[in-house]
Amino acid sequence: MKKLLVIFLVITISLLSSCRKKPVKGPDDALLLLKWWGIPHFTDDLDKNSLINAVNRSLDYLRRVPQDNVYVYGPDRYTTVEIVESMETFLNILKGSTDNKSLNKAIRSQFNIYRSAGLDRKGTVLFTGYYEPVLEGSLTESSKYPFPLYSKPDDMINIDLEEFNPKYTGERVVARLDNGKILPYFNRHEIDNKGLLREKRLEIAWVSDLIDIFFLQIQGSGQIRLENGQTIRVNYAASNGRPYRSIGRLLIDEGIIPREEMSLNKLREYLEGHPQERDRILNYNESYVFFRIVDDGPLGNIEVPLTQGRSIATDSMLFPKGGLAFIITEKPVIDESGDIIEWRPLSRFVLNQDTGGAIKGGGRVDLFFGKGKEAEIAAGNMMHNGKLYFLIKKPLTKSGSQ
Repeated sequence: MKKLLVIFLVITISLLSSCRKKPVKGPDDALLLLKWWGIPHFTDDLDKNSLINAVNRSLDYLRRVPQDNVYVYGPDRYTTVEIVESMETFLNILKGSTDNKSLNKAIRSQFNIYRSAGLDRKGTVLFTGYYEPVLEGSLTESSKYPFPLYSKPDDMINIDLEEFNPKYTGERVVARLDNGKILPYFNRHEIDNKGLLREKRLEIAWVSDLIDIFFLQIQGSGQIRLENGQTIRVNYAASNGRPYRSIGRLLIDEGIIPREEMSLNKLREYLEGHPQERDRILNYNESYVFFRIVDDGPLGNIEVPLTQGRSIATDSMLFPKGGLAFIITEKPVIDESGDIIEWRPLSRFVLNQDTGGAIKGGGRVDLFFGKGKEAEIAAGNMMHNGKLYFLIKKPLTKSGSQ
């Protein structure tokens, strides 16, 4: 009897292990080509003009890169030329469709649909949000504005490890040279608390709150409203190469904020209410973002302005840059007091125009909500599961169906 029990346990453990889903390894298994029965119904909850605008911005990017570039859609490969043709075809369908039925019919007949493998290889994707913050600041340091916003340091070195050993293909480090030694670049504590960049004249502007800078770095772009009424727009320029570590996860693990209550708004509320804890918590994330001044924006990683509600950020190592996508998740409904009163279904076409240090793997998408208080509230509370699909015009023949 005991022997049978042991055999049963071994078989059970083996079955459980075989059912456990392994994370996505690379772009080849990040997307699955769907058969007709797995294709979603395409319903868009935003205006058509914003979609046309976002598609044209991706086309701006695609038309300036080499036309023989190859983009990976799971098991398949497409060139820039094919993706441009796909985008143009989609625009023609969009402009010519009189109703949702005709739109779906045209897309199903002319496009391949790929679904993200997600967190569990069943397509589950966690959606979060980001926005463009607006900070009050100055071009000069003062007691009111004591915290600097830095541009990219000149002494940063980007090292491609593949040059030293092929086994490090695709891996890079950011470093600095110090007395003949190559060292990791300064971390958050060394920059913000020790002031090790203060003599390098890298200050773009000065702001009143270190927490504001931290959240600006998370968003990747923003605006600084100066004392004279002018506004400067800043965008991501580089990072110090240190791994991104979530302070939200830290506070959950420490039992400070329950997982189900965690949001950017909750994080800010705790940090502002516990100033003695500020540096310890912020410095847990050693990753540090440097900025540049831009005329237009906010700009995504393909250097085109983001479109409110239409631009998404994904893992740039897994999904095609600038690609046309479709998402299904939930969105908040915000009342006049700034409170979220309910969550409603969200489904729309989007463009993959950005990436982020915390957006890693096949099961993460960050949706751009725009700027303003409502965008901040929505983005700060967005944390819902959903589905991510990529669309591209069918070629004459393609393999790799799933």
